[in-house]
Amino acid sequence: MSSTTTPTKTPSTTRSRRHSDSKSRFEAYNRLQAAAVAFGETLPIPEIVAVGGQSDGKSSLLEALLGFRFNIREVEMGTRRPLILQMLHDPSALEPSCRFQEEDSEEYGSPVLSATTIADIIKSRTEELLKKTKTAVSPKPIVLKAEYAHCPNLTIIDTPGFVLKAKKGEPENTPEEIISMVKTLATPPHRILLFLQQSSVEWCSSLWLDSIREIDPSFRRTIIVVSKFDNRLKEFSDRSEVDRYLSASGYLGDNTHPFFVALPKDRGNISNEDFRRQISNVDLEVMHHLRDGVQGGFDEEKFKSYIGFGRLRDYLESELQKKYKEAAPSTLALLEQRCTEVTCELAGLDSKIEATSDISHLRKFAMLCAASISNHVGALIDGASDPSPEQWGKTTAEERSQSGIGFWPGVGTDVNPPNASLRLYGGAAFERVMHEFRCTAYSIECPPISREKVANILLAHAGRGGGRGLTEAAAEIARAAARSWLAPLLDTACDRLAFVLGNLFDLALERNRKHDSAYGIKMGNMDGYVGFHAALRCAYTRFLRDLSKQCKQLVRHHLDSVTSPYSQVCFNDFQSCAGLNASSFNKFPQNSASSFFLELSDANSDVRRDQENIPPEKNALEETTPGKAAKVSESLRESQMTIPETPSPDQPGGPRKELGICNDVGPRKRASRMTGNSKNSDYIRLQNDSILFGNGDRTGSAYSEICLLAAQHFARIREVLVERGVTSTLNSGFLTPCRDRLVVALGLDLFAVNDEKFMDMFVAPGAIDVLQNEREFLVKRQKILHTCLNEFKNVSRSL
Repeated sequence: MSSTTTPTKTPSTTRSRRHSDSKSRFEAYNRLQAAAVAFGETLPIPEIVAVGGQSDGKSSLLEALLGFRFNIREVEMGTRRPLILQMLHDPSALEPSCRFQEEDSEEYGSPVLSATTIADIIKSRTEELLKKTKTAVSPKPIVLKAEYAHCPNLTIIDTPGFVLKAKKGEPENTPEEIISMVKTLATPPHRILLFLQQSSVEWCSSLWLDSIREIDPSFRRTIIVVSKFDNRLKEFSDRSEVDRYLSASGYLGDNTHPFFVALPKDRGNISNEDFRRQISNVDLEVMHHLRDGVQGGFDEEKFKSYIGFGRLRDYLESELQKKYKEAAPSTLALLEQRCTEVTCELAGLDSKIEATSDISHLRKFAMLCAASISNHVGALIDGASDPSPEQWGKTTAEERSQSGIGFWPGVGTDVNPPNASLRLYGGAAFERVMHEFRCTAYSIECPPISREKVANILLAHAGRGGGRGLTEAAAEIARAAARSWLAPLLDTACDRLAFVLGNLFDLALERNRKHDSAYGIKMGNMDGYVGFHAALRCAYTRFLRDLSKQCKQLVRHHLDSVTSPYSQVCFNDFQSCAGLNASSFNKFPQNSASSFFLELSDANSDVRRDQENIPPEKNALEETTPGKAAKVSESLRESQMTIPETPSPDQPGGPRKELGICNDVGPRKRASRMTGNSKNSDYIRLQNDSILFGNGDRTGSAYSEICLLAAQHFARIREVLVERGVTSTLNSGFLTPCRDRLVVALGLDLFAVNDEKFMDMFVAPGAIDVLQNEREFLVKRQKILHTCLNEFKNVSRSL
């Protein structure tokens, strides 16, 4: 193509101007790249990433691009970290000048003149970092800037070579780690892939080509290089073989043209000039062989521009400059955005540093934050549905799992209240737990009672006198069961409710980020004060823990009240609950335990028949016949009369015998008393039978009657406790304080302290130094970004 010129511009002037613009653009990107590495910036800078298998010639290619050798191939661990090689063409640098960027800094060290020293630094830095991180590879790059008259303006990231098996002493997963790291480096779309593969490997058997396809399926941003091409030349005999190989048809696609490169094999101690001369000679030899050593030559028009190292170097430089030029406008816009962000970060950090010396300022905004959190907690209890319940709410199963309270004590199966599968929080979740507690409480019945326990309680009550021994015994059994089985339910209910309210803190924080303070004042940015937020959360947790403790005491008090022996819960509705004739029950006084014994065994026998002083069964049956109550009463009075020591002469013998009085003296006198007492015992047995079985009804047993009464009393205690006491107590004990007293409790806990203790929430030991160091880092970052921004503005003007 012929070049057109203007009268004021000669071709040499145009080329010089173009070269100057290219160099300034390249230097601007190099400086931006250094800043990105130092400050962790993620910038879409056009970069070339060299990838390939180990021994595929990546290191040799880098040395050829640099124009001098520094023995990177001899560094075994040198390619276990990415090496960012920034090559800057400087016509005045007749000898290479290399400088390493300091670790975690944008500054470069002093020039390194010895090629051996370069390799040693790469090795030592790699080993030091891998030892520190205890890994086989690391994605943290080493940055090397090389300025030389014989290198192009080019930046390449050299990556660890793919391997099939780890070296001796390396972890077995090293190959997988290398592939993963390379994919991470090569995936960003602004990076160009430079994939190298030896010429001795056929495309159909390539080990790593599929890995490259995973990153760039269409090879749109991939440059493929066939290395060690001279090893393949001797296999070509005619033009068709050469053209078929160079086209790589069927494997890479029609739009992908690989480069074919051969480099010197001589690793002897030669000068840099001789090394460059050898590179040029190898290119000439390859071209000569294809033209003259192969019958018919090759299709030069189609493939000449892709053969030789010189062609590849020119293409890489032009392609990178093209990408730089295309990316300059977007890079400029991104730099302006980053500069603005860094300026805002720096202003916020300055505010924090200033706030550490302004305690009143911190107190004001900390109080506003605590008050706002309290108001949001109250709103959530009252039914606010922001934030989204689908995201922040919990089902009953999630509440049980996350609270660590997987089940209700004493209940064998899960109790699923209505709406158990819905994600609820706040007041709705509180009411669901309350309903779950009611369902659980009503699912518990009076537990089975052993006969021995019934006997111990009932016989003890029999000896106290009074007319309600059976009912009192059953009531005591019910009270003991209620205390044993309902008390754990009450504690569990308090713990579950406290967990529901504890979840509201994070929801309140989320609402606080989206809404203004309830006082209508924009709060200061308190997000960065981790110590304050931790103290605020702890204060809220303590508040709920105290509420839970108080509520447990209150509901235990209700339980103690309804299970007290003085409570009338078990006796108010006795006639309706017990199913017995209370008037007949109270008609007869109880006798002492010495003459009173109930049969509580499993059999339905009446009274032990081997006791002495027991009259014949016939008389007992006669005296318990209905309608004979007066006769029984008369016999009772007679058995309690005082018997004279000697019979009266005026008194006939018949009546005395009817009364069971014997005329004999001495031993017969004792027998007379025993006979009289036998009537008394017989009456007591009949009376007990009336109490246990009703008026002559012998269909049940004393044990079953006691169990029935105890179950009825237990149900009554449970109903009174759940419906009249606990529900209102838990509502007023938890919800009312959260609405009315939370802000005061948080204020007293956090702010009713002296300034020194208050500042502990904001300024930890050494925190000021940390803030100052962070500020210095931001200032450096701001400075370098502004420098890059100004340079890119100048670059944009020359485009």
